Amino acid sequence: MIKQSRPKTINWGIIGLGNIAHKFASDLLTINGANLYAVASRSQTKSNDFGSKYKANKAYNSYEALAKDPNIDAVYIATPHALHKANTLLCLEHGIAVLCEKPFAMHTGEVDEMINKAKEKNVLLMEALWTYFLPHYQFVLSKLKDKTYGEILKLEADFGFYRAFDDSSRLFNKSLGGGSLLDIGIYPIFTALSTLNNPETIEANATIFDNGADSSCQMHFKYKNGAVAHLKSTLLEDTPTEAIFYCERGTIKINTRFHAPSTVTIFADKKEENFKFPNQVNGYKYEAIHFNNLIREGKTESDIMTFNFSKQLIKTLDNVRKLIKLEYN
Repeated sequence: MIKQSRPKTINWGIIGLGNIAHKFASDLLTINGANLYAVASRSQTKSNDFGSKYKANKAYNSYEALAKDPNIDAVYIATPHALHKANTLLCLEHGIAVLCEKPFAMHTGEVDEMINKAKEKNVLLMEALWTYFLPHYQFVLSKLKDKTYGEILKLEADFGFYRAFDDSSRLFNKSLGGGSLLDIGIYPIFTALSTLNNPETIEANATIFDNGADSSCQMHFKYKNGAVAHLKSTLLEDTPTEAIFYCERGTIKINTRFHAPSTVTIFADKKEENFKFPNQVNGYKYEAIHFNNLIREGKTESDIMTFNFSKQLIKTLDNVRKLIKLEYN
C-alpha cells in the first residue's frame, strides 16, 4: 500500500485536458497536501472550463505559460503520445517535476533524451503508469515476489475494446502514436516485464488499419526458465481484459480491467479466494501520492517506476514494432 508522508502542499499543473486529465484532476482533489494550481490547453475556453470544474487557481491557453509559472511544483502531462517528449522537456527546462502519462514517449531515443534532461537539471521525472501503484496490483506483486504459489509458468494478459474506425480520432492517428500497441498493448507488456522481467525471445504479429495504425497485436514472450507470456491488444473487439498468472501451486487472476482498480481471484489447494480492494477514486490517486512523496523527500527518480524500467518498457515496445513492421510518422 502506498502511504502518504506528512504533507507539504504540492502545487500541480496539468498540460493537456482530455479524458484522462479529468480523471487525474478528480483524484487530485482527494489528496491531502495536493493543490491543482494551474491547467493549460491550447483553447482558453477549454482551460477555463476545466480549471473551474476542478478549482484550479490559474487557467492558461498555452503550455509555455504554465511552464513559466514559478508557483508550480509538479506537472502531469496528458497530451497525445507524440507530444510527450516536447512537453516534458519544456517543463524540465523550467525546473518543474514531471509526471508524464504512458507511454513515456514514441521510442527509445525520445525516452533517453527526457531522462538525460531530467538528470542534467536534477529534477524529478516519472512515467505515469498508474497500474504499478494500484492496491490490487501491489497485492499480486507481493504474492508473486514471495513465491507464495511457486514460480510463474505462464502469463496470459489481454486488453481489447471495439471502436468504429475514425480517421479523425487520436486513437487511430498513427502520427500521434495511435493504434492498439502504444495505447493499450503497453499494459499487457508492462504486466509481463514487472513480473517476469525481460524475455529471451519475442514473437509478434499484427493486423493493420488502412491508414497504417495497428488494429491488433498478438505477442508471445519466452523466458530462459521456460516461462511464457501470451499477450494481446486489440481495437477490433471487446476482450476479457484480464491478467492470469499460472504458477506451480496455484493461479492468480486479476479480473476484468486488470490495469485499473479491480479484484483478484486466487485458485489454490482446490479452493477459490476472492479479494476486493475498496476504492473511492478513479485510481490515479496512488501514483500522485507516490509522486508527492518523492518531491517532499527531494528524490529525482522513483524507486518503483524507475528510469531503467521505463527504458526496458519502451525498448520492448520498439522491439515489438520492428517485428510487426510498424513505423510512426
